[in-house]
Amino acid sequence: MQGLSTATLPSNLLAALIGALLGTIVGILPGLGPSTTVALLIPVTFSVSPESGLIMMTAVYCGAMYGGSLTSILLKVPGEASSVMTAIDGYELAKKGKAGPALAISAIGSFIGGTFSVILLMIIAIPLSKFALKFGPTEYMAIMLFALILSVTLIGNSIIKGVLSLALGIGVAVIGTDLQSGVTRNTLGIAHLTDGIDVIVAIIGVFGIGEVLHFLATRKQGQSDKRLSITGKLMPSKQDFKHTAAPIGRGSIIGFLSGLLPGSGSTLGSFIAYSVEKRFSKKPETFGKGALEGVASAETANNSATGGALVPLLTLGIPGSGTTAVLLGALMMYGIQPGPQLMTEQPVLVWAVIASLYISNIVLLILNLPMIRFFVKILDIPTRVLMPLILVFALIGAFSINNSINDIWLVLIFGLLGLFMRVVGLSPAIFILALVLGDQMEQSLRQSLIISKGSLIQFVTSPISLTLLIIAFGLLAYDVIKRFKSQSTGEYKSIE
Repeated sequence: MQGLSTATLPSNLLAALIGALLGTIVGILPGLGPSTTVALLIPVTFSVSPESGLIMMTAVYCGAMYGGSLTSILLKVPGEASSVMTAIDGYELAKKGKAGPALAISAIGSFIGGTFSVILLMIIAIPLSKFALKFGPTEYMAIMLFALILSVTLIGNSIIKGVLSLALGIGVAVIGTDLQSGVTRNTLGIAHLTDGIDVIVAIIGVFGIGEVLHFLATRKQGQSDKRLSITGKLMPSKQDFKHTAAPIGRGSIIGFLSGLLPGSGSTLGSFIAYSVEKRFSKKPETFGKGALEGVASAETANNSATGGALVPLLTLGIPGSGTTAVLLGALMMYGIQPGPQLMTEQPVLVWAVIASLYISNIVLLILNLPMIRFFVKILDIPTRVLMPLILVFALIGAFSINNSINDIWLVLIFGLLGLFMRVVGLSPAIFILALVLGDQMEQSLRQSLIISKGSLIQFVTSPISLTLLIIAFGLLAYDVIKRFKSQSTGEYKSIE
């Protein structure tokens, strides 16, 4: 209660409001991620109390997850890797005139997922953090392999094309400098590539530029201009709420558990939640073509992951993402050492920050729902004007990442790759997931092999790893058998 009373002080409420607004804007702008914005806020917070500074930073963290859904749904330009799955069905819904319900469900799912994760953060933070400590390199490798296999079997319609998308993503992920040996790999002698490919550059290129190029390639000469019209109500119907209630519930749990794991928790959570939802769906063929359940599950999961990522930070002092790593630096700047004793040594500060997460989620819901009617006005712009705007928007976003003209060339190359993937039927989503996880998978595999002196036996002797691998390969075998059996009926596409 003391933490809640501190969080509701006028100065702290103002900090939450400013952070929520900044975070939403950050989520809309490709390239300017929440970790960058939180880092830029650190000098500003010197003039305020630790409570106000940390409340503002966590509000930015939450707001960025909300904001990422706007451009994903309306323009198919995800600002973060965690928004990729939202873009797949969200943009298809926008093309069908249902951008309003998609944005509303996204905001409501984000609110529920964020609030749910804060409740779990309060109740089971310490036991869960101790369980997370059991995850070593072997377990991390297993869970990332689990996510990739799940995505191959469920996101795409072809397992072989899914594997090709996976291989392509991992191939791009290993471009750069080998952190162990210091040797550059696959850089073609280009100095800019020694640091690797920025994930956001690839996302903007494959989805944003790729969509523009695909529009130009498929637009017939003399074809009349059109708009992405809005049909029906802007807010979801009772039927929409009924269909998305379970996906939101499952996405909340999956997102929180994914957030506990250091690395790309929100990205991993959104991919797994989407894949699980497609498995549970009675109409899996609608996913990728405008399934509201897909938007609800992915967007809920990436917001729920924010609370999960704070668990190892506050209880163990281990950052679970880039943003929480910056928050760790901010805490230490204030002379606060996160760890098991934090909740007893600084109870007012910790509970003020946790209470402010409730407030930030409420503020974001209040900000986002009334603004839907204004956001959808973007779709009133004719496509012949909208597509060049997306192109400019994407190029500015790519340049803003490192202020480098080389990133503009890269984003255009990835745009051509995105067009190629659409033409041949490869999955851009699986490609991005492999790109996000590829580097972490390599490091985890190497660490695991070093610990075991080159043996792979630890992958079956670890109970967590063995369980994940059995489930993953079991699902893969089930899916392959099901596809072969259903070839005669034409219900599913063949494995090829």
